[in-house]
Amino acid sequence: MSSSLLLSGSTLSSSLIAPSKLSLVRNPNKSLLPFRNTSRSFKTLKCAVDSPYGDNAPTFPRTRVWDPYKRLGISPYASEEEIWASRNFLIEQYAGHERSVESIEGAFEKLLMSSFIRRKKTKINLKTRLKKKVEESPPWLKTLLDFVEMPPMDTIFRRLFLFAFMGGWSIMNSAEGGPAFQVAVSLAACIYFLNEKTKSLGRACLIGIGALTAGWFCGSLIIPMIPTFLIHPTWTLELLTSLVAYAFLFLSCTFLK
Repeated sequence: MSSSLLLSGSTLSSSLIAPSKLSLVRNPNKSLLPFRNTSRSFKTLKCAVDSPYGDNAPTFPRTRVWDPYKRLGISPYASEEEIWASRNFLIEQYAGHERSVESIEGAFEKLLMSSFIRRKKTKINLKTRLKKKVEESPPWLKTLLDFVEMPPMDTIFRRLFLFAFMGGWSIMNSAEGGPAFQVAVSLAACIYFLNEKTKSLGRACLIGIGALTAGWFCGSLIIPMIPTFLIHPTWTLELLTSLVAYAFLFLSCTFLK
């Protein structure tokens, strides 16, 4: 009976004393260290996602500059390539700040719009001047200009390359024979281009043959007037006349209506 009372008393005293003592834990080195409750010592960490966007982003210093050239840091005489380069550089540098990006884009759009308006005015003024000169020209010149048109530049360069190739081919084969085959191919190409434009094979053949005849006739008159020391010894009269004919064929199939 006494032993049971002693056992219960020791259990009760240990239960009352235990909460006031620090619990001990054993570390890997077998030494006892006090283990404290650290749950209250942790602080709430602020996640980067919770922070507002653009807090640490650099701010564009010229957002209130009215002049778009000064805002982008370029000269008023800057080219369109320089404007694009300045815009791309500033956008990359201040990409994290929304107001800075809007300010840079606003200045860039103003410069593009002013450049577009300037080019449009230049084209309009050029067309107006040409139209005015045509109206002031003599009647025979007006009649002649009615048969002429201005095709796109890519069309001009493609056809110029074709007939220049025929001329070079004729010069390279000048020692072997005449340029009859090259002239025939050039005439066929001229008739093909004219037929695409006029939608009339008969008219295309008439213009092509007329251009070849006019070129050959003019070449026969002009070439003998050139001093012989300016002409290569292997270049015959037939070859040089064919070069003039290529020029007439090119002009007729490119610029005639």
